[in-house]
Amino acid sequence: MQGQQQQAYDRGITIFSPDGRLYQVEYAREAVKRGTASIGVRTAEGVVLAVDKRIRSPLMERTSVEKIHKADDHIGIASAGHVADARKLIDFARRDAQVNQLRYGEPIGVETLTKDVTDHIQQYTQVGGARPFGVALIVGGIEDGEPRLFETDPSGTPYEWKALAVGADRGEIQEYLETNYDETADLEGGIELALSALATANEDGLRPEGVGMATVDAESEQFVQLTDDEVGEYLESFDLLAADEDDTADEDDAADEDSEE
Repeated sequence: MQGQQQQAYDRGITIFSPDGRLYQVEYAREAVKRGTASIGVRTAEGVVLAVDKRIRSPLMERTSVEKIHKADDHIGIASAGHVADARKLIDFARRDAQVNQLRYGEPIGVETLTKDVTDHIQQYTQVGGARPFGVALIVGGIEDGEPRLFETDPSGTPYEWKALAVGADRGEIQEYLETNYDETADLEGGIELALSALATANEDGLRPEGVGMATVDAESEQFVQLTDDEVGEYLESFDLLAADEDDTADEDDAADEDSEE
């Protein structure tokens, strides 16, 4: 009998368990943990977003793996969890940003956008016949000249952070961020922290094609997505390149020297 009651709480999104839990929301959080890591860092000069873009097959087009999105000129979003769920929320966020621009003639605030998205997420925790979104988002941007960084939870709760990680290996990466975060760091310092934190979950080092990165600078208030070459330069300068990448770079340098001779 007790097992049947447990199944009822387990299957019904609108039913609280006796200890006040919504099991489907907790399962949605587990889906987030199965996604590859995403990191957000807020600095004095802007916001940095970095994601782990692991490719399942060499035949897959790398550009089709989307984990960082532009929501508006001044806002970027990184995701962890179900990609399809993330795309639906990104589309909602983009529409919300455009409606705000048309209605009020000004860019939407980062906090306002995050709370609109989490209000939308929350509806799916109390409607029968639907399931929660199995994704967490990191929303970063500039509001009134100040960098802001938020997380959305499958329960529909927004949290503001100085630096955070979502997805796989969150505990390990978050511990690194808490130990090494510096509020006075510039944008490049934020990039170094994000990449170094991501490297803690990748013992063999990082490859440019396996990392996605974007920044929103406080001065320009513009979302900029870094290319593989730019990411590679940062990885090399911070000594985070995978070993085979270093070997390839050395071979390329040798080839360049031979051609010059």
